[in-house]
Parts: sequence; C-alpha cells; structure tokens
Amino acid sequence: MSSESLERIARNKNVARAAARQLSMEQLHKLAEVIGEVIEQKKDEELHRQEEEAQKERKLAEIREAINDAGLSLDDLVSEQPRRKRGRPPKNASKAGKA
Repeated sequence: MSSESLERIARNKNVARAAARQLSMEQLHKLAEVIGEVIEQKKDEELHRQEEEAQKERKLAEIREAINDAGLSLDDLVSEQPRRKRGRPPKNASKAGKA
C-alpha cells in the first residue's frame, strides 16, 4: 500500500470504510494494533524532540547570561568575516593579463 493511499484513507472516512471491507476482523484488529503502536512511537519521538528543543533553549539562555555577566556582547565573540568578491570575473580578464 502506497503512502498516497494511506493518506487518502486518513483523510476520508468513506475511503477508510471501503478499504476496511476488504479485510477480515482479525486483520482489522491487527491493523488497529499496529496503528496504535505507530501512534505511540510518534508521540514518543515528538516528546523527545520537544525535550531536546527545551534543553537547547536552556543552554542558549545560560550562554547568553554568561556572556552578559562577563560584560561581553555577541559582537565581541564574532570576528568579521573577510568580504568576498561578488560575481564572476570578466571573460577577457585572463586573456588581457597574458598579452
């Protein structure tokens, strides 16, 4: 079953009913069990991602506080990057230098 057909089933109750008619009760119960496990796994992954984001935010706040306590700013920590020349050199530049 493709992800497109799963999306159609998820979006439309009538499509889900039509697909369910092709399965036995045993298969439907097994499908419900598998979907339940997938939902739990997705919840766990989302919770883990949110915890990581919160931890990252706490670390950033600690770093900002330490920078402020030291009397520094972010500009003090970031050195200026060398400016790059923009664009391409003229087509004749290499020929003109040889002549």
